[in-house]
Amino acid sequence: MNKPFDSAHYLSFFRQELTENLLHFWMSRCLDKENGGYLNCFSNDGSKLVSTDKYTWSQGRFLWMFSRLSMMESTLFNEAERKQFLDYAQNGYEFLSKHVLMGEGDYRCVFLMDAQGNPKTVGDFKGYDLSISADCFVVMGLAAYCRAAGDEKAWDFAKKLGQSVWERYQSGNFRSLPYPVTPAHNSHAKPMILCNVCCELYKAAEEFEPAYASHIKEQIRICHEEVFTAFRDEKDLIHEFTRADGSFGQYLFCQHINPGHTLEDMWFELEAGDILGTDRYFEAIEKVIIATMELGWDKEYGGIYHFIACDGLDTQYPLAEGEKEPQMALVLGDWGSKLWWVHSEAMYTTLLMYCRTGKEVFLDLFQKVFDYTYKTFPNPDREIREWIQIRTREGKPQEKVVALPVKDPYHIIRNVLLIIELLEKQERSAQ
Repeated sequence: MNKPFDSAHYLSFFRQELTENLLHFWMSRCLDKENGGYLNCFSNDGSKLVSTDKYTWSQGRFLWMFSRLSMMESTLFNEAERKQFLDYAQNGYEFLSKHVLMGEGDYRCVFLMDAQGNPKTVGDFKGYDLSISADCFVVMGLAAYCRAAGDEKAWDFAKKLGQSVWERYQSGNFRSLPYPVTPAHNSHAKPMILCNVCCELYKAAEEFEPAYASHIKEQIRICHEEVFTAFRDEKDLIHEFTRADGSFGQYLFCQHINPGHTLEDMWFELEAGDILGTDRYFEAIEKVIIATMELGWDKEYGGIYHFIACDGLDTQYPLAEGEKEPQMALVLGDWGSKLWWVHSEAMYTTLLMYCRTGKEVFLDLFQKVFDYTYKTFPNPDREIREWIQIRTREGKPQEKVVALPVKDPYHIIRNVLLIIELLEKQERSAQ
């Protein structure tokens, strides 16, 4: 028989992790006091700042993070600390308000800026609006900030940018750096991120424009259903890509999963179900989490693969039809890497499902991921702290770029924050 779950132990652990390691690193390093916005182009180990460029993707994430910390449902922070978080968020909001849009009234975001906020091109790509994902993170940041600050103007910005994102996704008129997908395939990332965006907008709309909340709720329903009807197979695996006609092609691009994406999306879908007032896909979520952890766990070295074929580790699928996709290079080149964000998402999702169901299988999964994560990722340099975020399959540090050349605290801090709130809620319920 397993030992009873010691929620007090884990709550104490994650409170310390957030304050003494994660925020210890970022609160003293990320704020650009001269120009506004945030700095996060650090080396993987955090020892040096390698660029003052500002990726909109990360700027939106920092805005969400500090806004959410200021509203955290916890006794962890006092009023002065919450005020500091909100000040940091305001710094990001003002920077993005001045610099992020392509032009006045043009609700598309530039992808990359210099330290002062001037747009920059990337490689041979033309134009500045290179990734709708960056726009999504700005929407989420704005939606959190308007709630934290009680700012009507920020809500209007979030609403208009959110409308633009939804319309562009539906029309197909968007770009998706750093890993574009051609019209030959559909991406699970689309309904996944839109679900998350719409859930954040819904919370803001409830406060600022309740009549609009029902409109966003319908968008959540569309995304929620698409994840399970378009990308889930008979083995309860979520394929990252399907053919444009909706079929699962028998080649690697359509026959692999991204376990981190799947596990992250499952807590998005739990939140969506809560907002929609339905448990229609609750059983499916349970099955998907278990199937993903079973397939995605590295039984030789431990940890969760970045990518894995739907029938196991073998990558010798024919590349036909998928070989020209730009993202194939990432899938093949980063197959066995162990990434920080994957494991932080897995910790929160498995713990959340355990708290929802009381089923031991999810507690076992959480503890397995927790043990691997804190054996592998925390930085041993106690002057720096935080995590060495990117590891080889064997768990060794590696200096490489995944998605963007940044060190990004978003996933870790978001999940640790959510775990603390979850465990405190459990403690209150038990009293």
